[in-house]
Amino acid sequence: MVFLAPSVLPLVLPPLLAGLGLFLALLRRMAGAQRDVIVADERVAEAAGAACAAARDITACGAEDGVRDRLAERIDAQAAAARRLAVLMPARVLCLAVAGWLPLLLLLVAAPGLRSGGLTTGAVLGAATYVTGGLQPAVRSLIQGLGGSGLRLAVALRRILEAHPLPVPPPAPSTRPRASASARPAHDVVLTAVTFAYGAHAAPVLRDLDLTVPEGAHLAVVGPSGIGKSTLAGLICGTLRPDRGRILVAGRPPAALSPADRSAVRVLVPQEAYVFSGGLMENLCLLRPDAGEDEVTAAVTAVGAAPLVTRLGGLGAQVDPAALSSGERQQIALARAYLSPAPLVVLDEATCHLDPAAEARAEEAFARRPGSLVVIAHRISSALRARHVLVLDGDRAVGGAHHEVLRRSPLYRDLVGHWSDEAPPEAPPDGAAGDDPGAPAARGGTVRATLPRSRS
Repeated sequence: MVFLAPSVLPLVLPPLLAGLGLFLALLRRMAGAQRDVIVADERVAEAAGAACAAARDITACGAEDGVRDRLAERIDAQAAAARRLAVLMPARVLCLAVAGWLPLLLLLVAAPGLRSGGLTTGAVLGAATYVTGGLQPAVRSLIQGLGGSGLRLAVALRRILEAHPLPVPPPAPSTRPRASASARPAHDVVLTAVTFAYGAHAAPVLRDLDLTVPEGAHLAVVGPSGIGKSTLAGLICGTLRPDRGRILVAGRPPAALSPADRSAVRVLVPQEAYVFSGGLMENLCLLRPDAGEDEVTAAVTAVGAAPLVTRLGGLGAQVDPAALSSGERQQIALARAYLSPAPLVVLDEATCHLDPAAEARAEEAFARRPGSLVVIAHRISSALRARHVLVLDGDRAVGGAHHEVLRRSPLYRDLVGHWSDEAPPEAPPDGAAGDDPGAPAARGGTVRATLPRSRS
């Protein structure tokens, strides 16, 4: 067009540039709206999945209204994000009209003047054909591609990078002396006045909880179903954020860490263990890719998964998660966690699909492993094996050694009496030294359950 009919160029180029500029200006807002839609979809799926997995516990503790309100909030947020994106999407049509159709309109309006200026009818017709047959399809493909699938792809890649950030190159060597091992921060878990509720209008699951789990401790958390044990595990591991209060693991808030840093501090094994299709060795080394075969074999043997590995065909076998039982998937996840370099291990009913003997072997292996162990107890035997016990009982939290918690917690005495052949000790009289003076009598008080530092 520049060489054949340069007089047509001022009619085509300005609206083309104006339409593309308007589209690029809207693209940033459209990307933000698309990201909000994807995040809202993820949150709805997460909340729905958690509700389905915990349906029995939700019904048992009468929490249907709170869970329903939480799901409704997530769904309303998803609908609002979709509406914001829907409002922006018609702007693509406006950009296409300005960049693709306005040049043709201007060309048709100016055709008589172009002919009187010496341009032939064939040249005018050729310019119009170029605009409709070449320019418009190119602009349409660009706008629809970038504003549709291209925009979704860019947002999806951004979400992947947020979940798995690129590795940061190590800093340049420093001539400053290296700090001694004794100067590193202890891997204590410290909760200060932590309150958490599933929704703005739901009753708090945990309220004003103070808890200190020193490095090297072996803690079992017990209590009725739905009382907040798994919630406590999620808060410690950073998968949940407290509504109020502060949580520190090794001196840092776990929820504020990147996924890579969080994996270096703690490892969580949930009730439904994750195993992916592929090599067994890849599954076991997921949290420690540089582990040697001898180290992997030692971890598998320690948690009692050696017979399973042998049955599958050795460490080089391929794994089909659908062909494994829930207990077999848990054994693989336990070996993976045992191999992890993280100094804190949290087992959230991670042995519930194992028989008592296999559960005991796995928990004893983790107790011997360097670092700290927090067990959300499925059986009372987990509490009997632990050095410290934390009992969650609604308005009270009692922590300490087994014999101390027996003396101070009526609920723990009932649990031990129910699961043990031995009769539980008698409750201390009112006002006796065994009562917990720091525990509140009603919801809303500060609960203190600080554990003594382990000497091991």
